[in-house]
Amino acid sequence: MIHYPNFDPVAFSVGPLFGLGPLQVRWYGIMYLASFAVGWFGMRARAKAPWSKLGQQQVEDVVFYSALGAIIGGRIGYVLVYGLDALLANPLSLFTVWKGGMSFHGGLSGVLLAMWLYSRRIRVPFLAIGDAIAPWFGAGIFLVRVANFINGELWGKTTSPDAPWAVLVNGEARHASQLYEAFLEGIVIFVVLYLYTRKPRPLGAASGLFLLLYGTFRILVEFVRVPDEQLQYLAFGWVTMGQVLSTPMVIAGAVLLARALRRPRASAG
Repeated sequence: MIHYPNFDPVAFSVGPLFGLGPLQVRWYGIMYLASFAVGWFGMRARAKAPWSKLGQQQVEDVVFYSALGAIIGGRIGYVLVYGLDALLANPLSLFTVWKGGMSFHGGLSGVLLAMWLYSRRIRVPFLAIGDAIAPWFGAGIFLVRVANFINGELWGKTTSPDAPWAVLVNGEARHASQLYEAFLEGIVIFVVLYLYTRKPRPLGAASGLFLLLYGTFRILVEFVRVPDEQLQYLAFGWVTMGQVLSTPMVIAGAVLLARALRRPRASAG
């Protein structure tokens, strides 16, 4: 059994600044910034491939608009699904991002919307941009889930204290579901998608593979993760909102991948 070391979620402080007190830089924000940096470097490297449909300047735009979509969509998705009561009581709570609360599914929706609009602007197939981003999502998920572990949030259910995977948190042995997600949704997806996209693939194949893998892994981890306090279980004493939101991803990913594999091989990167 591992004892949770109670990390400080604040990486460092700067200030006081302008008489407003010290500025706290949190690991959560650092991990988000690192995620966008990894995507930027990775996509720029892949843009050099002869089959890439994105140029260097377009990669910078994709990362910028994806970051906006992820942050805005993640926050809106969280308050609509998990914090609707607080939003109705105080609409300004939408902007209290320093209190935490980001939804992966909301962030993904924000990225998809931003990329759909951008694809129309530059007249590049939407799926081509999705395929270019897909390999780097895993790296970002890994970093953010590690931040969840540092913050001591999104814990798994209680487990046997004798289990080698148990983490002692406030006197209880629990599954470190954040680290399970970091490994499955982060490392595994990154490695699979990185290797898969080293060669030109049919349009939409990488996007479909990402959706299929993420949705499947998220549904599995939800079985050992504590349900969201605001919603608890939705049905049968085990169905969670995360599973409900991830099921369409599995279906869409499987359909998209199957259709892509019927097409002639062509890069989307």
